[in-house]
Amino acid sequence: MSLLMRLRVILFYFLLASSAGIWCVLIVFIAPFLSTRWRIKVIIEWWTRAAVWLSKQIVGLDYEVSGRENIPDQPGVILANHQSTWETFFLPQLFRPQTQLIKKELLYVPFFGWAFALAKPIAIDRSKARDSLQQLTRIGGQRLAEGIWILVFPEGTRKLPGEQVKFSRGGAALACANAAPIIPVAHNAGAHWPKQGWGKKPGTIKVMIGPAIYPAGSDPRSIVAANKQAEAWINQALQDTRDT
Repeated sequence: MSLLMRLRVILFYFLLASSAGIWCVLIVFIAPFLSTRWRIKVIIEWWTRAAVWLSKQIVGLDYEVSGRENIPDQPGVILANHQSTWETFFLPQLFRPQTQLIKKELLYVPFFGWAFALAKPIAIDRSKARDSLQQLTRIGGQRLAEGIWILVFPEGTRKLPGEQVKFSRGGAALACANAAPIIPVAHNAGAHWPKQGWGKKPGTIKVMIGPAIYPAGSDPRSIVAANKQAEAWINQALQDTRDT
């Protein structure tokens, strides 16, 4: 990475951290007076839009989206591969309003976690798998009923590009339990915003939205089938990006 790019990355992180600090402090005092939809808009959508803009203008991370026509009017469960932080900033711009399945410990981060908690994410303890699944189904069902999209990373954590991991079934189970569509999303953000280190590689991130998957039922067989269908589509879309 060149010296100029190193300086750009340092500037990017400085502005990102500074904006997050100021934003979170303000939100902690403002959000309690807002409705749930406005909390999500102000806390999640506005700041993440700024983060995506900074990444594009300062470190050259552009993007192109295909498959927008596959987004249904009915809110559902977004199943996306997880390679970097970038997609957590960008996906709330495509599916609105949106909340996420996150690790409970993120809510303990001063100011950031406190502000995030006000947007009503689904925070789970990953060490308690059975309780987490029940919590996801119960709280996720409430959010879907409120007309809110739910983002789930079925890989559980960030993975390196090309690394295939079996998808967990939590997101598919949530969709099946609520007769909600599953929207598979694939991207190659990890090629430009690596999982490890601070380096960034300028270029165009490809985001691909697949056809909606409508569950056939809420039984275990339907959950497995819907999950495998989403997993297969995402893996194929990622393979296609590597071949081009």
